[in-house]
Amino acid sequence: MDVIEAKKSVRAEVERLTPKLLEISHSLHANPELGFEEHHAHEVLTDAIESEGLPVDRGAYDMSTAFDARVGTSGPTIAVCCEYDALPGIGHACGHNVIAAAGLGAGLAAATVAEALGGRVAILGTPAEEGGGGKEFMIRKGAFDDVDAAMMVHPADHDINKMEVIAVHTVDVSYAGRASHAAAAPHLGRNALDAAVLGYNAVAALRQHIAPDERIHGIFTEAGTKPNIVPSAAAAQWYVRSGDVDSLERLKARFSACLEAGATAAGCEMHSVWKDPPFYNMVDSEPLLDLYVNNSAANGRVVDPQDDKRIVVGSTDMGNVSHAVPSIHPMIKVAPEGVAIHTPEFAVHARSDAADRAVIDGAINMAMTIVDCWGDPEALPAIRGSFKPSE
Repeated sequence: MDVIEAKKSVRAEVERLTPKLLEISHSLHANPELGFEEHHAHEVLTDAIESEGLPVDRGAYDMSTAFDARVGTSGPTIAVCCEYDALPGIGHACGHNVIAAAGLGAGLAAATVAEALGGRVAILGTPAEEGGGGKEFMIRKGAFDDVDAAMMVHPADHDINKMEVIAVHTVDVSYAGRASHAAAAPHLGRNALDAAVLGYNAVAALRQHIAPDERIHGIFTEAGTKPNIVPSAAAAQWYVRSGDVDSLERLKARFSACLEAGATAAGCEMHSVWKDPPFYNMVDSEPLLDLYVNNSAANGRVVDPQDDKRIVVGSTDMGNVSHAVPSIHPMIKVAPEGVAIHTPEFAVHARSDAADRAVIDGAINMAMTIVDCWGDPEALPAIRGSFKPSE
């Protein structure tokens, strides 16, 4: 089987699977689940894999909602990552239902030509992208050890070749002060909320002097119980983001100094816990991305290069994967221009006709790109040659 024939075959397979893929996308959208709690999504996706006669390891890598399905006996392994967790309060406002269904379709279609082209495909169910870092835990457990390249598509308001994925680390901060009656004996108290507020204001000042690709944002998660009691405890959660993992460490040090200064000024104690894992910046494989862009164009969907007018900034654990194996994370249009991800409006568009088209087009584009990896003798050498793994 040559590449042209294989691409026709995978397109036909995605078209055959279309009713099932859209049913899955709609089912996930109607049943949003938070990270590491995606039991419905896990069942629906793994049932679909088994219904196609393929083996699947459920609850893989010590995570009850992860899965791993591999087809092919030899040759290079190409992984397709499925995400399926939702956001609190706004459901699939990041469109992970589209990601999961498109990834499933690509993997199932590629599986039908794997033996003929001498390749292996891995359909990986990766839980808790929204802060949990399921992919990093899978990396540590060896899920990507024999993977030659990895891919996924992410919904957006544009078809663009890449997302501006910056590194992020989450920290939980707690403050301990001393309670006292705020009217009768305020001088005996030490206000933990003041400590948190002073730290917040110090970070606000710091924001004037950070790089354009750096972000710091936080919320108070505990702020006292009653106005006439000096708060003895307060807490906050922060995201610290920077262009890459090295600059992130430098920014974290400056950020921590701000919070510590606030605690010292208020006479309180502060304790911070940086949550594992951090998310790395995305390093897109340009040769692999070129294959995807060309296949998308051949499929009638033009993917524009990222520029100032077409940019989506965020963080994802797919960045961690890109430091382990050559990877891509292109964006596929499901919403009108200007509708941002992580909004209630975007959640509506993730269950639209445009989202359904993105499921099918994304599956076809990725399946054809996998075919190129197996069937084009120049593809994988170029992909491997351009990859620089993290130390």
